[in-house]
Amino acid sequence: MATQSKSKILFIGGSGYIGKFMVEASTKAGHPTYALLRDSTLSNPTKSHIINHFKSLNVIFVSGDLCDHESLVKAIKQVDVVISTIGHDLLADQDRIVSAIKEAGNVKRFFPSEYGTDVDRVHGVEPAKSLFNAKAQIRRAVEAANIPYTYVSSNFCSGWFLPSLAQPYLEASTPPKDKVFILGDGNSKVIFNDEHDIATYIIKAVDDSRTLNKILYVKPLRNIYSYVDLVSLWEKKCGKILEKTYVSDEQLLKNIREAPTPLNIRLSIFYSMFVKGDQTNFDIEASTGVEATELYPNVKYTTVDEFLNQFV
Repeated sequence: MATQSKSKILFIGGSGYIGKFMVEASTKAGHPTYALLRDSTLSNPTKSHIINHFKSLNVIFVSGDLCDHESLVKAIKQVDVVISTIGHDLLADQDRIVSAIKEAGNVKRFFPSEYGTDVDRVHGVEPAKSLFNAKAQIRRAVEAANIPYTYVSSNFCSGWFLPSLAQPYLEASTPPKDKVFILGDGNSKVIFNDEHDIATYIIKAVDDSRTLNKILYVKPLRNIYSYVDLVSLWEKKCGKILEKTYVSDEQLLKNIREAPTPLNIRLSIFYSMFVKGDQTNFDIEASTGVEATELYPNVKYTTVDEFLNQFV
């Protein structure tokens, strides 16, 4: 029997935070990998290390811009799958990608940029509510255009949240060893996933019929933690009992209203996940979703326990 060839994948936003992990995973999995890049990105010295890494991986560069419809259509016509990894400030502009995919007419799968919680199940407050709504509106646009899709609910990125032990008021490179803040009662469960693992699961889903027109949830059982669980784990690793300050729901909402940007965005996301429990307060519906670790049990993912060992 002939072996099915790997899909050609175009990344839009591939030089960004989560995008670079996916581009690398795509090339390592043997997919012909394309990256839509602006000329200004190619010549940006702060991006040179990423660009050079992509060159070493034999990524095919395609000149284009999210705001240039003709360049989008031309790039999309060269591939089978489009994966958007653009940042939160451009989420609403993904309707341009939807229009270009519709015109190109050849794409067999589109992954819009989400990579958080399931935006159809959140209980958001502003300003995060607007971000969630922008993602949900792109979902509706994809469905209205009848474009084959996979949505990805990858939850929290370990590399973004765990170095600070998911502290709401702290962006640190190492977890605290004296005192911590705990939001709400500290018992709502959230999910942390290493960025390399997220990318691996997504690339595996590209040519998998089981993920077509479904939400791919990345929900490893060993990576589900409450604040109380997470702090307890860290206390065991660092050998200290930390001073704990609990922030009530009401106080957190007040802090969100009074905080400057981008802290207010961060706090409002934390409110949805750590107080309302929006990553874990529902069961995956078989008709609309699948779970990554169940589909791909042979993937050795990094646990929260293992991730935190680097800070001991």
